[in-house]
Amino acid sequence: MNSKLNYLKILCKAIVKFKIMNTHLHQKFNKQIERIQHLGNILVAISGGQDSLCLIKLVEDFKQKQNFSGTIEYIYIDHQWREDSKRQIKHLINYIHQQSTKITVYEIKKIIYSELEARQIRYQIIMKHAISNECSTLLTAHTETDRIETFFQQLIRGTSLDGVTSLRYYRQLKPNIKLVRPLISIHRKEINWFCRKFCLPIWSDNTNYQYSITRNRLRHELLPYLKQYFMLNIENNISKFINISNQDNEYIKQSAIKLYFISRHKTNIALNYLVIRKQHYAIQARTLEIFFYHHFSKPLHYNTLIQIINLMQKEHIDHRILKWHHLIINIYNNWIYIN
Repeated sequence: MNSKLNYLKILCKAIVKFKIMNTHLHQKFNKQIERIQHLGNILVAISGGQDSLCLIKLVEDFKQKQNFSGTIEYIYIDHQWREDSKRQIKHLINYIHQQSTKITVYEIKKIIYSELEARQIRYQIIMKHAISNECSTLLTAHTETDRIETFFQQLIRGTSLDGVTSLRYYRQLKPNIKLVRPLISIHRKEINWFCRKFCLPIWSDNTNYQYSITRNRLRHELLPYLKQYFMLNIENNISKFINISNQDNEYIKQSAIKLYFISRHKTNIALNYLVIRKQHYAIQARTLEIFFYHHFSKPLHYNTLIQIINLMQKEHIDHRILKWHHLIINIYNNWIYIN
């Protein structure tokens, strides 16, 4: 009788646990992860906020439920922007260790206040760690709300279609490393509900309320203002726009890649501009951007791009030379080539 009772208790616990691990966020997350082939070893980039805590919970539940065979580890970059950063790190380490999972913390000695520069350094450290530890999948906790905020930031800066759709679900960083954002279709309100449901120990970040940071001002002032005075469901509409723009952007990108392979020189760093100029302006511009970034890992300045395209349209081009960084762009004899 006792053994039957114990069995029923274990069964009830298992059913309750399954129900807990089967929320709509679990289902969304598992569906996104299952789309990825060859997950390999996973590196999860986190902070102490609710988005990261939500991601940790989902990853750990996925590992347990799916009997994941690869390794999972977490990485945290401390920019030392806050006075309580060391206490937050200790709090995060304690929580991760409860999951019996490894976490690595990097501390940046020099305090950097530029968001762009800090992001570049952060990704350099994460990539170096991923390579040295043979991690083939990088997960980040970017949400749909982050995507909308990034859209506004990029729009204000006067970016391209590629810029407003920069926060994508999937991106191949290197031949053997892929970046996946499994929460990118989940709104921050859903994540807040999830964290409260499971009583996750979120560390309150006071810097999220500093209006000197552009993203905070967008989050707490601009978006609420637009929702109140223009359109209540503006976030859903922007998400639809980003999805449609992403499809258009992918079409342009694929067409430009094909044109790049057709027009490039077989042995030299050069493009045949006679082939390129027959195409639409958008394809021309993207092909030139691919050419310069592929060979020199530097984005082509907009004014230089326009100058090259205008020169390509001329019937007879004398030997033209343009300076670009420390390099010389030559436009001569049907070819754009670099010295």
